[in-house]
Amino acid sequence: MTYVERSIVIEGAIEQVYELAKDMEAYPDFMPDVESVKVIEREPRRTVTEWETSVDGTPILWTEEDLFDDENFVIDYRLIEGDLDKFEGQWRFARQGSGTQVTLTVDYDFGIPELTNLIGPTLETKVGENSEMMLKGMKRRIEGS
Repeated sequence: MTYVERSIVIEGAIEQVYELAKDMEAYPDFMPDVESVKVIEREPRRTVTEWETSVDGTPILWTEEDLFDDENFVIDYRLIEGDLDKFEGQWRFARQGSGTQVTLTVDYDFGIPELTNLIGPTLETKVGENSEMMLKGMKRRIEGS
């Protein structure tokens, strides 16, 4: 298993930043590696989404469940179906001065030890870079820069 955590401070109200994170169908508009996000099920505190992304030209597809804790500004997500054995994590939002600190965690596992040993460090770097790209995309979208 591999765990990645990245954070960024966005100059915007916590409610605004949190709502953007919940609007996953908008991710392709500001996250270059995200080709599409389709909501399969939508409930007040839960969605099921299908993702299509591209990492270095390689398509990656999965379905995830997202749980929303609106009172605490937390989104938990977990893999339902896809190429990895485990893919889950959390978005956390906290007020910081006039802005919002956003922390994204990703916990994943290939389920194939030989493959993990072979390309694990490269994938960890890519997951970290992709997490940073997502956070920077949100920052640009909110701050308009």
